[in-house]
Amino acid sequence: MRNIINNDTKRAIIYIRVSTDEQVDNFSLETQQKICIQEAERRGMEIVKTFREEGKSAKTIMGRPVLMELLEFCRKNKRNIDAVIVYRLDRVSRQLQDYLAIRKRLAEYQITIISASEPTGNSPTERFIESMLASFAQMDNDVRGERAKNGLKARFLAGLSSGTLPLGYIYENGYAVKDPNTWDKIKNAWELMATGTKTLQEMATLMNEWGLRQRYNIGEQIIRAQALSRMFRNKYYIGILVSSKYPEQVRAQHLPMISEAIFYRVQAAIDGRSNIVKTQVSRRNKDNKEFPLRRILVCDHCGNPVTGGWSKGKLTRYAYYRCQKGCRVPSISADKVHEATTHFLSGITPTKEGLDAFIALLRRTYYERVTQLQKRRDEADNELKKLYELRQSLIQKNLDGIYSDEIFKEQNKLIEEQIANVQITKDDALLAKYNLEAIIKFMKEKFSNLGKTYQMSNLSQLRVLLCSIFPAGMRWSYPGYYNTEISPIYQSIRMFDCNQISSCRGAEN
Repeated sequence: MRNIINNDTKRAIIYIRVSTDEQVDNFSLETQQKICIQEAERRGMEIVKTFREEGKSAKTIMGRPVLMELLEFCRKNKRNIDAVIVYRLDRVSRQLQDYLAIRKRLAEYQITIISASEPTGNSPTERFIESMLASFAQMDNDVRGERAKNGLKARFLAGLSSGTLPLGYIYENGYAVKDPNTWDKIKNAWELMATGTKTLQEMATLMNEWGLRQRYNIGEQIIRAQALSRMFRNKYYIGILVSSKYPEQVRAQHLPMISEAIFYRVQAAIDGRSNIVKTQVSRRNKDNKEFPLRRILVCDHCGNPVTGGWSKGKLTRYAYYRCQKGCRVPSISADKVHEATTHFLSGITPTKEGLDAFIALLRRTYYERVTQLQKRRDEADNELKKLYELRQSLIQKNLDGIYSDEIFKEQNKLIEEQIANVQITKDDALLAKYNLEAIIKFMKEKFSNLGKTYQMSNLSQLRVLLCSIFPAGMRWSYPGYYNTEISPIYQSIRMFDCNQISSCRGAEN
């Protein structure tokens, strides 16, 4: 800036601003500056400096560094500046309170605000008109905000998405559509979570291994359990829009990723209400192929899990199993434990006749279950229809002011819990996923000789096998198994009454 010297010519500075949504030709910075210069020339004023602020909103003065710089410049040069010229008063602020505060501060410096396109001045009438124009700017701003607010609600009620979309969806021409890069992976995550075999932390680890990432304003981040908790509670995935601003729950226009049955099964799994998996011994066990029975074996002396370790000999190391709590009982060679396990499993292998009879009964029971399931689903659908109508009535009463927001939230929560229970009751997704003939083939191959199956199974298969047969673990009493509890399901296969074979064969044929 050139040095400012005192003379009779009045001096002015120009302030021009444009927000992001005002980047149009007739409102550009260059257009504003040209008109302001013409106004200064008309008034015989000398332009000392021009302040340009681009892409900043006039809703508040916060976050407008150039305006702050202008006010500081005026404070330091108040004896040498006579006016601030703007294209329009709303360039200073669209909030009347902020505008009046800025005008008051400049007035203390004996600096006048001049609008190049509106009547401004120091007379009472001109000051009144100036205040009215500033009020109109605020009103215009408020009307825009109200329109935007109403537009967002109208979009919500129409079932259209706004804001950031959840994982699995992207915007295309303003509408939420499948994200081809993540859709199948997110859907698989929902289905896996619905089985009740994974914790949120395990799912987060798995989804990160799949290459999925959480989207934030600052960029993509690894998926964490807390973010997954929100994702698995989001009804967006079943095609329902929910907002903290509005009480309604709206049927959305985007394609649902999962069924309501899967959604509520996941809720039950997260809340600990899932009865899908009763025994989780294998899931807590760490991989160690040298000690596959670690934590599956249970010490009969104290009831604690048995762990594994190594004993160092003169020439090599030896694998041993021992009580995790250090009971005063001898450790035992891992080879002897595996040999005893093979012998024990061979001893509880079901007979061929009993296994065939159980398979015949399984087939008959399966088809009976399918028939019952369809009937139960029909009954549940009717009950769900009534609950949805009740919830819609509750929403309408809240909108009409009959029910307060507090009562609405309380009653809506109760209805939501009922819907969740009905969805879980009617759902038998696992049954639908079963291939009956593949299961029968598996049983014939694996159950015909459990000792051999034990020797031929990998670590993961072995755990599933043993934890399914022995849900409370295998009790080791040194030097063998003692009083080990067998699951009722497997016990029914092993001890199946062969006198039922003739009646079951009719069902098999």
